Amino acid sequence: MARVDVIRVKGGAPLIGDVEVGGAKNSALKLMAVALLAQGRSVVDNVPRITDIAIMAEVLRRLGCQVTLEGGRATIDVPAEPGSEADYDLVRRLRASICVLGPLLARTGYVRVALPGGDMIGSRGLDMHVSGLARMGADISGEHGYVIASAPHGLRGSKIWLDFPSVGATENLLMAAVRAKGVTEIDNAAREPEIVDICEMLTDMGAQIDGAGTSTLTIEGVDELHPVRHTTVGDRIVGGTWAFGTVMTRGDVTIHGVRPEFLDIALDKLVTAGAEVTPGDNAFRVRMEDRPKAVDIVTLPYPGFATDLLPMALGLASVAEGASLVTENIFDGRFMFVNEMVRLGADIRTDGHHAVVNGRHRLSGAPVRATDIRAGAGLVMAGLCADGVTEVAEVHHIDRGYPDFVADLAKLGADVERADVPEPSYDF
Repeated sequence: MARVDVIRVKGGAPLIGDVEVGGAKNSALKLMAVALLAQGRSVVDNVPRITDIAIMAEVLRRLGCQVTLEGGRATIDVPAEPGSEADYDLVRRLRASICVLGPLLARTGYVRVALPGGDMIGSRGLDMHVSGLARMGADISGEHGYVIASAPHGLRGSKIWLDFPSVGATENLLMAAVRAKGVTEIDNAAREPEIVDICEMLTDMGAQIDGAGTSTLTIEGVDELHPVRHTTVGDRIVGGTWAFGTVMTRGDVTIHGVRPEFLDIALDKLVTAGAEVTPGDNAFRVRMEDRPKAVDIVTLPYPGFATDLLPMALGLASVAEGASLVTENIFDGRFMFVNEMVRLGADIRTDGHHAVVNGRHRLSGAPVRATDIRAGAGLVMAGLCADGVTEVAEVHHIDRGYPDFVADLAKLGADVERADVPEPSYDF
């Protein structure tokens, strides 16, 4: 009989202590792709030990790179002529691997990348990636589940307006533009700290970029970039997860490795809920004594409330005093896990991209299933506030975004374990 991993958590204990947060998943993956733009050895430090990083390493290996992952460091040796095709069997497991499209097209003039898979949290098409690259002179087509792009005479600078500040489109166009001829201006660009991190690595490599962290990026293309060593910014989503879990369990945790200003709105919501937040140098402390008060939350592109923290926001609302309105504006499938929260006794009603949550004193432990990375973490945090035992299945999702998740929870005082259990079988 096949066996599967689960995370089993017994509610009741507050989270107390110190926790270290590593590099941002959403930055490190793209920094590894940035390395493709320069022949030679680039090193990315503070890389999280998660399965997504291992998948991206394999994507790069199949493009002809030599990649080693050791001690939180990715060492990437890029050949003079990297490959041009990213296979479906890897891309379907990691949507972020579509970010090789821009740098490979800029570097080689031809790329064939499978249409991505990844989390099932909504429709996230590649229209803005494709239209932006087309404005830069690329000829783009699709066949047999692949995006095929060519620019045999090189890319040229252009003015590009994004209909929405898409992080993925901003990254792909940015990485393509640094090697294009002339000046590219990307308006309505994403402003996330991870975008700034990419800009900093590219600038160290010799790129000419103005406007990092603003909605307008101006890039003057250069003929050549050189390999560098770069340290990944801390993961604000992991830091936010611990912050919300602390408030939900009425604990006291100091979170190290994340700049608190990257979580301004999220931490402000926790203060409104009754928490005490003390910012520090690349760290912050969250302390909560009483039952949290209900707060309304709306997800928006950065610097708004991050959509990746929505599962934690719903968890907080589920145990808060009063009713909360939670609105999701980024991904149309983000509420897919709500039925699992309801199994834990949460009083949540959804209508389109809104959720009304009536808080309860305690939730009730039950077997549930993670539907994506953040939903999995949110369900575990909810289990910390439930009577009895909560068993979260499909925890491979959590492994994609949270290194040492169970060990960190245990260190903070949670009654938690990871176990392998028999997978149910059915006779028909």
